[in-house]
Amino acid sequence: MSNEEVTYVVAAGCGLLALGAFLALILVPAVASYSRWWERICAGFLSLYVLLAFIGAGAVAGLGVAWFWDRLHA
Repeated sequence: MSNEEVTYVVAAGCGLLALGAFLALILVPAVASYSRWWERICAGFLSLYVLLAFIGAGAVAGLGVAWFWDRLHA
């Protein structure tokens, strides 16, 4: 197994772990908080904004590390 394949496996594992955490810690409690079907659908839809916010924050943090990496290790 090459280094590139190891990187892909680790990234996929981290992605699955993050998706599982989102489902267990955000989506399921949000949907379970309501009894009517339309409220549950709305809660599930609005929790997607939380997921997008987490993805955006992670992307900004990653870009910040990539941008300042050579300046911090010079």
